[in-house]
Amino acid sequence: MSDTDVRQSPWRAVAAATALNTPLGSLYAFSVFLNPLETLLGLSRADLALVFALATAGFGAGMNLAPHVYGLASAPILVLACAAASTLGIALAATAGGLARLAIGYGVLFGAGGGAGYILVQQAVNLAVTRRHGLVNGYLVSLYPAGAMIAAPLFGWSVREFGVRATLGGLATVLAVTGVISAWLIARSGLTLAAATAAVEPDAQERRRPLFWRLWLVFFLAASAGLMVLSQAAGIIASYGGAAALAVYGTTFITGSIAAARMGGGWMVDWLAIPTVAAGAHAVALAGNVALTLWPGPGVSVLALALVGLGYGVISGVTAAAVAVYWRHALYGRMASRLYTAWCAAAIVLPITAGRLFDLTQGYGAAVLIAAAGNALGVLVALGLPRQDAPRAADPDA
Repeated sequence: MSDTDVRQSPWRAVAAATALNTPLGSLYAFSVFLNPLETLLGLSRADLALVFALATAGFGAGMNLAPHVYGLASAPILVLACAAASTLGIALAATAGGLARLAIGYGVLFGAGGGAGYILVQQAVNLAVTRRHGLVNGYLVSLYPAGAMIAAPLFGWSVREFGVRATLGGLATVLAVTGVISAWLIARSGLTLAAATAAVEPDAQERRRPLFWRLWLVFFLAASAGLMVLSQAAGIIASYGGAAALAVYGTTFITGSIAAARMGGGWMVDWLAIPTVAAGAHAVALAGNVALTLWPGPGVSVLALALVGLGYGVISGVTAAAVAVYWRHALYGRMASRLYTAWCAAAIVLPITAGRLFDLTQGYGAAVLIAAAGNALGVLVALGLPRQDAPRAADPDA
């Protein structure tokens, strides 16, 4: 962090991240829009899975672009630019008449703006906060599912009362307002991103490629199951016999579980070994997938999907905290954005596959089995991660 005469305020940076990322977390409530958009635009479940996949791909592109623009403008201006892109994207989605405009608006612009903003504020917070990085990063990544927990019932009510177009228009308004608030808080925090500009590159030892790819795979396998749940939770619950109300409020419960798990996963890294927490998280998700396979039904589907979400949430928190453990803080945004491509790849692979399998079979049984296999592999891969108390220079992955 560069020296400055302005007193820096970490809590304002955390507040800015909260204001920006909580409404962007409505991305995780996308499943509430499945049936309304299918009816309004005449789209298939696979078409909408593609839109969600494009949103996550855009999210990944935005995240990886963000570390390269730190030096182009001040942090508040960059936050405003991200909020503007997301707002425009949702506005386009609200007026879409078919798949193309929906994909560009919701998929590309909303996703890219959200991804860039996500990394910008995470990097700012990690430069400002000097302790409890596990808890702080767990909190930051919990904002997306927390936002979805709030958005899911509001979207369900608004779609019934006003329609899907008005609901998306309302979301665009919220994104514009919270983006301005976030930019103001960042400006008041006194923080800069000078210490994390593109000139700050990891050396050969700091890249730690074997460790990077192991952590990437652990995250990918958890996110595959978790994002299938998040993108299609309402549809999955309905396919197992759940009523519309159970589907909406079940989605709310699941996203709330993920939010709590993300914070808990980050917090646990402050106290427990990373491989232990990560392997345990995959085991919890595996138990959920196995339970849904053995005892299919509406009530079990909500509890089972919540277990899958818990496992994914803990891994998300662990991954965010592990970046602060394994790499120096000036590299946080750069390394985190690269690791989060696992999240983007996961969103493209299994959710689209699940949507296609649903179109073919009118069920999610095969997709749940695929997710279970991924979680089983994740347990084994996670056990090979280094403990955070091991010196970096002595680590074989260094």
